[in-house]
Amino acid sequence: MKGRVLDDALLRLSASDNVGTTVDDLDADTEIETDDRTVVLAGDVPFGHKVALEPVDSGGEVRKYGEVIGTATQAIAVGEWVHTHNCESTRGRGDRAAAGGETA
Repeated sequence: MKGRVLDDALLRLSASDNVGTTVDDLDADTEIETDDRTVVLAGDVPFGHKVALEPVDSGGEVRKYGEVIGTATQAIAVGEWVHTHNCESTRGRGDRAAAGGETA
């Protein structure tokens, strides 16, 4: 398998990722050991969803697969669920390319 499973709870696909993907439903206050810190979940996070491994400022990049996959729409703390309520996808955004001349 590519990537690394952290504490049997999160899959971090690349060392440069600032999020990990849950490998099961995880409850609030679950503690996950990483190389340099303990991440404590701020709330319940469903299977297959993202959790912040590092703080992300509002407007900051969300990285998964070693690539930018989104932009934080608000500040995200370590241990928070990263989803549509605090992150906007930047992948496959042809609407942005058409509006601003950016490449898709």
